[in-house]
Parts: sequence; C-alpha cells; structure tokens
Amino acid sequence: MSDTPNRDFSQLEGGDELQAADIVRDVVTWYNTQLATERRSPVPDEDRVEELKVGRQAALDDQQRLGTADPQETARIAALYAARLKELNES
Repeated sequence: MSDTPNRDFSQLEGGDELQAADIVRDVVTWYNTQLATERRSPVPDEDRVEELKVGRQAALDDQQRLGTADPQETARIAALYAARLKELNES
C-alpha cells in the first residue's frame, strides 16, 4: 500500500488541465516515495532504482508537456495516468 492518496479519476472528462496535472503529480509522487524507500533499504536494488527513475522521468516529461497540450492530448495524458496511478496503487 502506498502513502499516495488513492483518488478516483473514473469520472474525469477530457480537457481539464488541472485534474490532468494533479493525476500526473500523484504518479510522480508515487515514484518519488518508492525511490526514497528503495534507496533507504539496507541493500538497494539498483535495477529497481533505475526502473523507478525511468518511470518518474517519463511522468515529469508528460507533466511538462501538459503546459502546451491541446485538450485532446490533455485528456489522453489524464486517462493514461489515471490508469497508471490505479495500477501502481494496486501493486
């Protein structure tokens, strides 16, 4: 279970930049939390650290892209990250 709040974005309608940004930020927070936990472990799994860093960077890139995304791209990113957040919180 994660420290990240589990939000329900199932009713998200496309085009809402603020909600999309919140979803992506929640995913970035999940990756940051997992990275901190892994790095504090007695023997960090370097493969896992690298996997988490790659995932976080992808989310940060998409977060930045939201600033110039059209409503369709914003909706696509929001849907992608809502599904990703749900998956991450269930793992």
